[in-house]
Amino acid sequence: MIYPAKTTSSRGKRPQAQNSDTSKSRSLLPKALLLCAGLALAGCTDPDRFDYLDGANGAGGAGAGGAVVPGSSNDPASPLYFQQTVGDRVLFLVDQSTLSPQAEQVLAGQVQWLNRNTDYDAVIEGHADEQGTREYNLALGARRANSVREYLVSQGVAPGRIRTISYGKERPLAICSEEACYSQNRRAVTVLAAGGAGV
Repeated sequence: MIYPAKTTSSRGKRPQAQNSDTSKSRSLLPKALLLCAGLALAGCTDPDRFDYLDGANGAGGAGAGGAVVPGSSNDPASPLYFQQTVGDRVLFLVDQSTLSPQAEQVLAGQVQWLNRNTDYDAVIEGHADEQGTREYNLALGARRANSVREYLVSQGVAPGRIRTISYGKERPLAICSEEACYSQNRRAVTVLAAGGAGV
């Protein structure tokens, strides 16, 4: 039997062509990435790109002519204003659920805001640091949330608008085993919800 002579098929040449194409694309990829990064950084060099946020149109999210933008942090009826300006959290000492004078001051602002904005209800979340058992911290978080609720109700907020929940040590704000973190985690947070949303 006679076998045909071996010839190089086009199939054998393609991988070489693909390899050279692949190597070309590989050498172009870093250059393309550098070009994109350079363009992105060049776009960040305009020092006036955020002028609309400050004095030019009013500070802190105000609209044209200094008007308040609904829902922004400068809108006194917005949840963002409540969180950032009034304050949505109070802190507690170790193993305590009694309110400090600073906590009462924050809560007095919450009372005023809630009484002006009756279309919002509140969920008070009680939290604890990581020290102690899960069960102990859930109970401590519940006592903290109830302290806040009792204060708000005693100052005129309708009891039906406030619900409490305890997360104990399950939702830390700061994670480390030092007092700096513990003190941030011993808290009660007032979370707003649209009225009638099941609170």
